[in-house]
Amino acid sequence: MSVSDDTLPAALARHEIELPPAQIAALERYVARLWDWNSRLNLTRHTTYEKFVSRDVIDSWQLSQLLEPEERVLDVGTGGGVPGAVIAILRPDVRVSLCESVGKKANAVENIVMESGINAKVFHARAEELVEKDRFDSLLFRAVAPLAKLLGWFKPHWKNIGRLLVIKGPHWIEERGEARHFGALANLNLRKRAAYPIVGTDSESVILEIMPRELTHD
Repeated sequence: MSVSDDTLPAALARHEIELPPAQIAALERYVARLWDWNSRLNLTRHTTYEKFVSRDVIDSWQLSQLLEPEERVLDVGTGGGVPGAVIAILRPDVRVSLCESVGKKANAVENIVMESGINAKVFHARAEELVEKDRFDSLLFRAVAPLAKLLGWFKPHWKNIGRLLVIKGPHWIEERGEARHFGALANLNLRKRAAYPIVGTDSESVILEIMPRELTHD
């Protein structure tokens, strides 16, 4: 099958992802709007169904498995809406917000979400500003910044954050070491909640959960 002949259902089937027809249709609407906006503004490099599923859907699905019903989650630096918009489709029982500090991208993703009929809020703001005023159970991160930098940004705001869920690649151990070296993990617990292959490579992605020690679950 050529790239031009591929379909979203076929790509999902290749990666053994089974979803209800309504969710597949919602993902088709979303990715069509994402690619349309991407032709005007660089939002994603994943411009085939194979890339969309093997990177964006898999990452979002793995994160979605770690969320509880009615959780309030904030996708930090959402770009074109991944993982937040995809999670809103996969987990309609979760309350999803997306934030993006770059004005053009925030406007684009707000339109993508609205045009796709996705139940999610979009904020043109830095996440630190949002969590200063409001509480979220989980903050979601993918390809945002090294761990030490992330933890520095949110150190003053833990009163309004339940936990961070951070997708990282094979260099996460080095990033954890750097964060420890600079004291960024003081009074915090970090544990690996998921690990899964990065399609087409010999490496794996992990999802790290970071939360204050007194809140860490056994």
